[in-house]
Amino acid sequence: MRAPAVAGVFYPADPRTLAHLVDRLLAEADASLDPAPRAIVAPHAGYAYSGPIAASAFSTLAAAAPGIDRVVVIGPAHRVPLRGMAVPAAERFATPLGAVRIDREAAAGVGLAASELAHRLEHSLEVEVPFLQRVLPEGFALVPIVVGDCAPAEVGATLDALCRDAATLLVVSSDLSHYLPYERARAKDRQTAQMVVDLDERGLTHDRACGATALAGLLWLTRRRGWRARLLDLRNSGDTSGDAGGGVVGYGAFAIYD
Repeated sequence: MRAPAVAGVFYPADPRTLAHLVDRLLAEADASLDPAPRAIVAPHAGYAYSGPIAASAFSTLAAAAPGIDRVVVIGPAHRVPLRGMAVPAAERFATPLGAVRIDREAAAGVGLAASELAHRLEHSLEVEVPFLQRVLPEGFALVPIVVGDCAPAEVGATLDALCRDAATLLVVSSDLSHYLPYERARAKDRQTAQMVVDLDERGLTHDRACGATALAGLLWLTRRRGWRARLLDLRNSGDTSGDAGGGVVGYGAFAIYD
């Protein structure tokens, strides 16, 4: 079991409180009326800061949720230096809302290594899972991947191999700019959002998006498959917390359609 690492810090540890919060954020989000996305991009900060933006992405899944049986969630390794990509050395991935089965067979099939250390304290994937647990029916499987030093094309090829059909959803976890003054952050994040919509990963550096490698890999795949990207929400911690003084952190939500 990969146990929760940031319950009670990034989101509530009490199951009922957590479920109520996630449901409220989803209800308040402006869900897209477009066809169901093949992939989404969502931020991974504490829910008080990035929760509304994350909900903008996850709310687009409601109509297609019954047909999704596997989710590949991929994001940056914040805690441990890592070469390449890794899944947890566990059978299940737990949050206060329960445990989700890890599809170890799929991970092994694309040559992903296992690392307990890389996942044990990592929050970038964990904060996305309660949203999945409230949107999708029980029984879906998870392929949780942290990314370290890796080429975007390698990430994209791995996602390509895992994304067999519309029953597999891709979730990329990434915040945007970090600790810039409010107006500078807004300008920089608008530029980054345009890069995503234009499927131009060449300028995606880690000062623009902490999950830049995973996000660039998704854009590589999106262009390869002839899909398109849409911006759903773009805000920062100054907007959600009400404190725009000092440095803020940017958050974007995107959907990828075939």
